[in-house]
Amino acid sequence: MSEVIKIIAIGMLALIIIIIIKQYKPEFAIYISIIAGALILLISLQKMGEIVTLIKNISDKAGVNGKFLSIILKITGIAILTEFAVSICKDSGESSIANKIEMGSKVIIISMSIPIISSLLELMLNILP
Repeated sequence: MSEVIKIIAIGMLALIIIIIIKQYKPEFAIYISIIAGALILLISLQKMGEIVTLIKNISDKAGVNGKFLSIILKITGIAILTEFAVSICKDSGESSIANKIEMGSKVIIISMSIPIISSLLELMLNILP
């Protein structure tokens, strides 16, 4: 619960600073936004480490293929980092770059998921007569 309070506090403090700075030096507001976003991302990534450990323990007990779990965790990480980068680009008024980051990330995610998709297709072919 304390992480949520930290995230909210960072966000609110950054918002107040941005509102004040925009009156005098609006070009510096994006820097505050990036710093606040990076701090929030770091707090979130700390929690992600705990989640990854928990998922690995559960998958080991369930006998899930570690290769697939690794791919899924990497895809999740890519999605989170992509959302962070896209948000920064959109906050900076660079929607064009944000769209290209999203497209590139989607292609990478699809290419990374091919082993999982092919395994599922093989499983379906083995089940069907």
